Amino acid sequence: MARIYNFSAGPSILPLQALEEAAEKMVDYEGSGMSLVEMSHRGKIYDSVHSETISLTRELLNIPEDYDILLLQGGATLQFGMVPMSFLKEGMTADYVVTGSWAKKALNDGKLIGKVNVAWDGKENNYTTIPDAKDLNLTKDAAYIHICSNETIGGIQWQDFPKTDAPLIADMSSEIMSRPLPWDKLDMVYAGAQKNLAPSGMALIIMKKSLLEKARTDIPAYLQYATHAEANSLYNTPPTFSIWMANLTFKWIKSIGGMAEIEKRRDEKAKLLYDAIDGSNGYYRSPVDAKSRSKMNMVWRLPSEDLEAAFIKEADKEGLSGLKGHRSVGGIRASVYNAMPKEGIVTLVDFMTKFMEKNG
Repeated sequence: MARIYNFSAGPSILPLQALEEAAEKMVDYEGSGMSLVEMSHRGKIYDSVHSETISLTRELLNIPEDYDILLLQGGATLQFGMVPMSFLKEGMTADYVVTGSWAKKALNDGKLIGKVNVAWDGKENNYTTIPDAKDLNLTKDAAYIHICSNETIGGIQWQDFPKTDAPLIADMSSEIMSRPLPWDKLDMVYAGAQKNLAPSGMALIIMKKSLLEKARTDIPAYLQYATHAEANSLYNTPPTFSIWMANLTFKWIKSIGGMAEIEKRRDEKAKLLYDAIDGSNGYYRSPVDAKSRSKMNMVWRLPSEDLEAAFIKEADKEGLSGLKGHRSVGGIRASVYNAMPKEGIVTLVDFMTKFMEKNG
């Protein structure tokens, strides 16, 4: 079997070890005579996988006991609405830091629910930088402060999280499980599964219990975080396949050394690619402010759109897939998630060098 290098932003590359184990057990899960995805979510076999997945999440991210871990349907996009519906109560204001496309989507849903304040907007700089904490125009006694910690499309990332008085809520969809997290700064984290965790269909939510206690309970049951916390994310049928794949992915992360090793590999891969971009004498150009560069989604431009189209076409022939930038911004984008091996970056850098020599 010839596996290509998949640089797609999502659904994205998953650990080969996890995929192979799922393939082996897909039809007959551990001698049960049926697949795990056919089983009742109330049964003992699935429940053990479900509970272990939550336990592994807590272990790998070193999540304190005063945080709940939820595994919900709907991906991160549902959270754009669930967050303000739960916490943006009448008479309160929520702060949103707008760093790109995904932060804007969250802001727009917040506006539908209640009063919001744009604490900072990077539109003037074309969303190429992350603000300094001192530049945030925060509301006194805000319901919460919302950020997108890594903008998949624009390729920018919060390297450090601001320390805030109001609860800090972070959409971490495209960087979750790529580094240890400072729980003294974060009250809630949420992420779609399809970047670093599992196939699409699930959202991981990590929420401080003291924030959960403030959530509204006069909204439909499924939209209440307490509903899911009290039921251990088994209020209704959970996305069992995504949760199983997350379980296998987490076991792979643990087997290679946990967050310390994942972060080390992340930084090594990012350095290789950014060094190739910066060392090209301007042939490859990153539009992102150096201190704000994402280590998950690297974006760059070539001298012309025609060259970019040729780059993408030729790269695809070499087994380097998914490098076309988002349709809203163009250019090139390499999404380098946890499961991307270093060899994939080495192969990409080698291709970039040859392409520049041929077309420069």
